[in-house]
Amino acid sequence: MPLDFANILQEVKNIGAELPARQQDLQKRRERARAWLRALAHQPEALRRKVEALTESIPNLRCARPLDDDLDAHYPVPQAAAAETMPIIAVDGSQIYPDRHAAIPFGLINVGGIIMRMDSRAAPDTPILSKIIFDATDYAAGNLPSEGLLSLQRDIKERQFLLAQVEKQSGNSIALSDGPLELWGGKDPQAAAEFAKQQQDYRRILSRLRDARAALAGYVDKPGANLVTRLLEAAHYQPEKGHWEDYHPLAGVSDRWLFGQRHAPLLKGGERSAIFALQSKSAAQYPGDMAIHFFYLNVGDEAHPWPVRVEIPRWVVEDAPLLDALHAALVQQARLLGARPYPYVLHRAHEIALIRHEEKYQIEQLLAQELNRHHMALDEISAKQTGKDTSAPGTRRRYA
Repeated sequence: MPLDFANILQEVKNIGAELPARQQDLQKRRERARAWLRALAHQPEALRRKVEALTESIPNLRCARPLDDDLDAHYPVPQAAAAETMPIIAVDGSQIYPDRHAAIPFGLINVGGIIMRMDSRAAPDTPILSKIIFDATDYAAGNLPSEGLLSLQRDIKERQFLLAQVEKQSGNSIALSDGPLELWGGKDPQAAAEFAKQQQDYRRILSRLRDARAALAGYVDKPGANLVTRLLEAAHYQPEKGHWEDYHPLAGVSDRWLFGQRHAPLLKGGERSAIFALQSKSAAQYPGDMAIHFFYLNVGDEAHPWPVRVEIPRWVVEDAPLLDALHAALVQQARLLGARPYPYVLHRAHEIALIRHEEKYQIEQLLAQELNRHHMALDEISAKQTGKDTSAPGTRRRYA
């Protein structure tokens, strides 16, 4: 059925009519955020105490927690020779979720990686790991793993894969993954039941990465979590002002804008911010030198800033040469892709991990042959899926 473009056009015009007033309100909040940042920049200890006090009454408080640096501190790209010699290992994963409308509802986790040295002309290594998720009993009964559970399993597979590649190296290495370091269990009941076990496994992985002195980092491109902005709000919050969850005097002001305001960014090209601890209810899951910290890094330039969030464990925070090597390597990697800065190794890891429609079809055929060989009846594609396939012939998909 075609879209109702007449209605959409009117709604777009209505949105446009509201934009000037909304933009004025946002500009006022941005000016307030900048003023608060200037006023609080040199008070990291007082802010830290305020955050710690708030956690007693707001156990789910999630924001940045300052260390010792000023809030507006910025550090240029270090001249870290180690970044040229240390292997850079990146990993990414993709998956196929079991589809109950398919004839054979199977799942697949595909993890791809790349290992390269900036001082070597040798071709990078590109290891890959593929794991099929299929249980004949579940297939017959229709009991399929949920998307949340499969996503959790993919996250753990990525981290196990990264550890395996790090431990093959003879010295320190830079280990990158796409997205936060924090493990998410989600609200999915199946995933929640598995989460505690996976969290234990993840801590064991982190401890071995620490022992290998890997510069571990989670790279968050175009971050949406406004942790520093929320810190500024926490600094001005009083319980009599209402519930914390409803207190948003800086609504709409993003950390990306705070550190990367166009033409006047707080961070110049290649610079990183101060390092903050992640104040979160999940912090207890990452004790000691596994504690998650982060900084913002402008992988763009002053004319077109592009701040990203880089998450690191405390052992990297406390190892200055390791931190410098990571900083230098990320800037160098991001600039390899030109106008759209993003680490080349993460881009390649994503390409390697990507599952194509043709590959999914081949797996379906292999499973069908095996089920037939064991005289196990094949199910049929649902009528709903048949209708979709008929209405969209030749559609090509990728799974990520």
